Amino acid sequence: MISTDRKIFDSASEVKARMKNYATALDELFIIILGEKHGLIIEGRLKYLGLTHWQAWWYRPKTDFDLVTSQDPFENGLIARRLAKKLKAKLELQIHTDFLSPYFVKHSILNRLRVLIASQTLPQADYIRVVSQRIKQSLKAKSWKLKAIIEVRPVEVDLEKIKQTPITVDLHQKYPQFKKIILMASRLEPEKQIDLAIKNLIKLLISDNIGLIIVGAGSEEGRLKSLTEELGLSNYVKFDGWQENLATYYKTADLFLSTSLYEGYGLTLVEAKSCGLPIVSTDVGVAREAGATITTIDTLTPIIKHLLAD
Repeated sequence: MISTDRKIFDSASEVKARMKNYATALDELFIIILGEKHGLIIEGRLKYLGLTHWQAWWYRPKTDFDLVTSQDPFENGLIARRLAKKLKAKLELQIHTDFLSPYFVKHSILNRLRVLIASQTLPQADYIRVVSQRIKQSLKAKSWKLKAIIEVRPVEVDLEKIKQTPITVDLHQKYPQFKKIILMASRLEPEKQIDLAIKNLIKLLISDNIGLIIVGAGSEEGRLKSLTEELGLSNYVKFDGWQENLATYYKTADLFLSTSLYEGYGLTLVEAKSCGLPIVSTDVGVAREAGATITTIDTLTPIIKHLLAD
């Protein structure tokens, strides 16, 4: 497996637990984690090491494998394709983001290049795994002459575990000043449109004494905090940083909000819904399938006001 998820190195992470589960079903699962060099770690049938992208390009395992899988069809997909040829193995490419959304290519020049790379790697894949029907339909609409059958396999999540997780932090006890609490949990990146959500909720937050709790980290964190101060919303918008366990947040908030421009799946939507939390989302990923109330940035206030009404 070619991956960029460094949480695999964290023994307490959900990602690491998931990789261990995968390994138990196989003779061997060998993961190359891209980003920086890290020595080989062997834990039973699970083996993993860290390599830079350049090192991974020239790397060849000492043993042969039946399948090489990449967690995206872009830069990682190129490395996986090269490795599969070296090993004479089958190639699987996974798609976890809705890269055929028009918003994806508008985001950056790099994303436009990624779409071009995907148009070259995907037709050579023996297997293609996507995480939602939305991505499958988008792929089928392209004339890329794919030889692989597109399989929809959502991200594995133990919803029962989330339901059974005890509450460790009650948001209404932590923030007793709020009548109602809206929760947002995601990477703090431009495509999540959290800045627009804050701007459009100004009047509602103040007039109805509602708190907006933002959980996550990313390149936009500093700018979002500055924006909150500039708008005079520091008493209404709270940043709780990144949290490994969101169950306690889902269970003690009053509404979950997602305003992403594009989303491959939408894991937090599924998790929040499993805890009985009403969800409001832009029309991305599995939002409709998860039972979200669909919104646009401009219709946030009336929709949320209605859902939070006593």
